[in-house]
Amino acid sequence: MNQTARKILVTSALPYANGPIHIGHMVEYIQTDIWVRFQKMCGNQCLYVCADDAHGTPIMLRARKEGIEPEALIARVAQEHKADFADFNVGFDNYHSTHSEENRHYASLIYQRNKEKGNIASRTITQAYDPIEEMFLPDRFIKGECPKCGAQDQYGDNCEVCGASYSPAELKNPVSAVSGATPVERDSEHYFFKLANFEAMLKGWIRDGHLQEEVANKLGEWFEAGLHEWDISRDAPYFGFEIPDHPGKYFYVWLDAPIGYMASFKNLCDRTEGLEFDEFWGPESDAELYHFIGKDIIYFHALFWPAMLNGADFRSPTAVFAHGFLTVDGQKMSKSRGTFIKARTYLDHLNPEYLRYYFAAKLGAGIEDIDLSLEDFQARVNSDLVGKVVNIASRCAGFIKKRFAGQLAGQLADPNLFQSFVQAGEQIAGHYEKREFSRAVREIMALADRANQYIDEQKPWIIAKEPERDAELQQVCSMGLNLFRLLIGYLRPILPATAERSEAFLQVDPLTWESLKNPLLDHHIAAFKPLMTRIEPSQIEAIINASKEDLEKQADAATQPAGPLADDPISDTIDFADFAKIDLRVAKIVKAERVEGADKLLQLTLDLGGETRNVFAGIKSAYDPADLEGRLTVMVANLAARKMRFGVSEGMVLAAGPGGKEIFILSPDSGAKPGMRVK
Repeated sequence: MNQTARKILVTSALPYANGPIHIGHMVEYIQTDIWVRFQKMCGNQCLYVCADDAHGTPIMLRARKEGIEPEALIARVAQEHKADFADFNVGFDNYHSTHSEENRHYASLIYQRNKEKGNIASRTITQAYDPIEEMFLPDRFIKGECPKCGAQDQYGDNCEVCGASYSPAELKNPVSAVSGATPVERDSEHYFFKLANFEAMLKGWIRDGHLQEEVANKLGEWFEAGLHEWDISRDAPYFGFEIPDHPGKYFYVWLDAPIGYMASFKNLCDRTEGLEFDEFWGPESDAELYHFIGKDIIYFHALFWPAMLNGADFRSPTAVFAHGFLTVDGQKMSKSRGTFIKARTYLDHLNPEYLRYYFAAKLGAGIEDIDLSLEDFQARVNSDLVGKVVNIASRCAGFIKKRFAGQLAGQLADPNLFQSFVQAGEQIAGHYEKREFSRAVREIMALADRANQYIDEQKPWIIAKEPERDAELQQVCSMGLNLFRLLIGYLRPILPATAERSEAFLQVDPLTWESLKNPLLDHHIAAFKPLMTRIEPSQIEAIINASKEDLEKQADAATQPAGPLADDPISDTIDFADFAKIDLRVAKIVKAERVEGADKLLQLTLDLGGETRNVFAGIKSAYDPADLEGRLTVMVANLAARKMRFGVSEGMVLAAGPGGKEIFILSPDSGAKPGMRVK
């Protein structure tokens, strides 16, 4: 290992301030945190900063829906994010927000410098416009039928059914996902970053060891297709920073999001004596700068970001490390199966360091996806951490405390064995440095097997029965505890809280990579307290059930009427013009089915007089599906289709009653006809 202390700045991609953290997100933050903690253990100056990505249309619309200002929304979400990260033992040196004065300053500065160098262009473009909400629509806020395969309810940029990419103008029967209105075309002046100006610089940068090989190869394909100008502006209304000297025009969220790395670090510098911004971000900086990101945002970080920095006279990243996605039990995280697990849901039931360890045991330096097998997760944690590592301390500590008043022996029982563990630390450190965490874990667990084998061979429980062998007992158990100390030291980047409790038990200062080389001799330890407990199947089941319940409540809320039926006070009102927009139609229930995994929902196929709709309704408590077929109901026919956990719901069924089994819809002999408008 390099014995010279390094200056390192590390970032993770900024979580979007529009919702909670889930365990898929945690792959990145745990990976980054492990690497940072290792660097700090080696004595390097390693700083880890992050922030909430707090701008954009989705945040503006969600705040509007909740009836609050965007600032209130992002402040609330920031507290939730910080709590989740802290409880997962992710040790940021600073956590900030892109909605900050530091970020406004650097976004404007980077824009102005690039503009002065001719890297910014402007031209008029035609965009989809929502005439009801009076706003231009991002591609993801336009839905319709895929022009390639005809699939309904697809976004304006790509089809999730056939995978085709297209422009919003090609979408068939497009509607605004905000209001349900048919978009119209309008012209607007926009500002563009001339990425092609940096082609030569970028070609050299991506082939100079700054990226993983597979990432560099992928970027090579984009060069072959040609580098296009990047639209960095958005029209009002928009939650973000206004572009200097261009009222009503805002920086696109992806422009100021990576600048949030700089802003968070600047915020840290302003609060830390002796920490200078330019030492890490200036063009002459000799510090190392690393970005950990998901493979889905490589394009922004490996092309636009270094180009923008170069054009504004800032240094480029030392490296960008991309990782893959998380699957659970071999499949995408699923809301219906309860495997789309929020960070907080996991934390409510299990020790966060179990997941940190399991992710580490799976993570390499590439961009391959990793799988969380829940059965393997339980088995590996119980076997490796509880059965092997912690077990060494519990097997030895009691003898030292009871027979020797907590005092370790003055010499090692097997110096050669201890030295072999120390020498293994060099290889383990190499794996950590290269982000090959799974290899590091395999090496550490191989050492744990050897430590347990040593204890099994020495049999301290047999020695303890012969008082004349007390010196031997003290040496054997002291040897076991010294091996445990090395193991917990090697695991410290992965298990920081467990390591801290182990240090308290051993009564030592925080372990460093260098200090591990020296054994603990003639040293007093504290009484041993259990460091970990086994994962029980009931805990895994509780997480899955809680995830199902949590997400079903969200789906249910979208199907249940508001007002007295939901026992909510009538508070917000709408005027008659808004009410008149609601298209209520009689519909015939031609098919009704139970929804697997749902406690309250039924899936209804509705006939609107020649047109068929699929709707999920929270009326399972009142009706057997067979009793519903042939009946009539009233539905909101012009409600925008909504993707839910069980599928796409193409409207909303109206029902009346106090709830439970008393929820009523129309009978088949009411005289109404399918498709009839309700006035």
